[in-house]
Amino acid sequence: MIRILLAEDDQVMRDYLTRALEKAGYAVSAVDRGTAAIPLLETDHFDLLLTDIVMPEMDGIELAQKAAEMDPKLRVMFITGFAAVTLKAGKSMPQARVLSKPFHLRDLVLEVDRMFELGSASGLT
Repeated sequence: MIRILLAEDDQVMRDYLTRALEKAGYAVSAVDRGTAAIPLLETDHFDLLLTDIVMPEMDGIELAQKAAEMDPKLRVMFITGFAAVTLKAGKSMPQARVLSKPFHLRDLVLEVDRMFELGSASGLT
């Protein structure tokens, strides 16, 4: 089973994304900030880091850079509602995907499916 580490500071969004990804068949561990993700990355294996970019304590770009140092095979997808931040993310981690808010859950799941070449494994509409 593909394991996703979700870092999202907004609790409603975090819960919403977790439920949607789990319904699509992914195992999700969710944290409320980048600094809470680091210990999990040190002790567990994840296939994807799905992170908001704008968060307190440590932004998603810094988190992704630290995560890439720890596990170069870890895939990264940023989610953000700020267009200017999207450009910064693309320059900092060009191999990462960026999904801009607002987005439909179906779009998120399809992007994750594509990252792992699963096709439409979910059934979310």
